[in-house]
Amino acid sequence: MKLITAIIKPFKLDDVREGLSEIGVQGMTVTEVKGFGRQKGHTELYRGAEYVVDFLPKVKVEIAIDDSLLDQALEAITKAANTSKVGDGKIFVVNLEEVVRIRTGETGPEAV
Repeated sequence: MKLITAIIKPFKLDDVREGLSEIGVQGMTVTEVKGFGRQKGHTELYRGAEYVVDFLPKVKVEIAIDDSLLDQALEAITKAANTSKVGDGKIFVVNLEEVVRIRTGETGPEAV
């Protein structure tokens, strides 16, 4: 099993969700986050004063999946979240040692 963490632009969330649903991903956790990468934020003008926005709004999507869906899920996220502009985000994949469904006590891939 794998845990995919994708940091994407907020307006791409619905596209990513639809893309993952099409391949059979049944659940995800979404968190509103702020951060920066290579773009290092940007400068904005507010009431005539210029100020720097260091942390940009992003969305963190976390998905626990079976190994067999990994390549399809990565492709779906990449395709749906891509705008071909700086700040599209990153995808991190880590091994998931154990999953337990609290309601039934199921473990492993059946719990996902």
